[in-house]
Amino acid sequence: MSTKKRGLGKGLSALIPDEPFEDVLEEDKNNIVDLDIDLIKPNKEQPRKNFDKDALEELKESIQNYGVIQPIIVRKIDKGYEIIAGERRWKAAKMASIKKIPCIVKNVEEFEGMKLSLIENLQRENLNPVEEAIAFKGLIDNYNITQEELSVAVGKSRPYITNSLRLLNLDSDILLSISDGKISSGHGRALLSIEDKKIQNEIAKNIIEKKLNVRETENIVNTVKNKKNSVKKSNKEDPFISEARDKFMKKLGTKVVIKHGKNKGKIEIEYYSPEDFERIMDIIIKN
Repeated sequence: MSTKKRGLGKGLSALIPDEPFEDVLEEDKNNIVDLDIDLIKPNKEQPRKNFDKDALEELKESIQNYGVIQPIIVRKIDKGYEIIAGERRWKAAKMASIKKIPCIVKNVEEFEGMKLSLIENLQRENLNPVEEAIAFKGLIDNYNITQEELSVAVGKSRPYITNSLRLLNLDSDILLSISDGKISSGHGRALLSIEDKKIQNEIAKNIIEKKLNVRETENIVNTVKNKKNSVKKSNKEDPFISEARDKFMKKLGTKVVIKHGKNKGKIEIEYYSPEDFERIMDIIIKN
């Protein structure tokens, strides 16, 4: 068995101990078979939803000239085969009217197939931020995987996973703009602190029209929030409370609201998923 690492290493083996991804890609050539392309179906859980038309056209022309050089990875299903990795090659081969395509047939369950498909796309950086977030959520929701386990498997930090999932709280029109590359995930994270979806979209349109960077977006968001807060408050916030709130937010990595009265008050800590709640609890308890 190869010991070569490709960025995921033992993290992937923690979830798929018997099927290291690097070995899937390094199958012996004797295990490659030519399958009827019409017997192969795309993976319904494929995290990647958008395929660049120009890139597909270029790949089609390459396949017409040189054939499919790298085999795709499939698994046997009741009627034919399902793609684990290599849907772009399969699509381009169909466009090129190729009748048979080289494949490596793997005996993996649906969950492992989805993970391999996700990880292949993550390694190749083919997923846009929204597709990535949806894929993360699918693994967590459908297969009872924690954020910590997922972070180890895909070689991303837990805060990265959490921030990615938080994007899904944005309005659908903003998510579409992120998917289309009109605004970045950084813009999206800045907009998350605006609860009003209408205002979110107004700022997003401003970002696109004026080509604002993330820092400029954060300044606009802060201005909107400050105006909203000034309407709600008749008195200036106690500097001590403001400093305490900022320290809480920096420590916990989430929104914190302190409602301070004359003799009593309360602290509200926001979380965005059960895993995020667990993360915040860990920080509080350990300290």
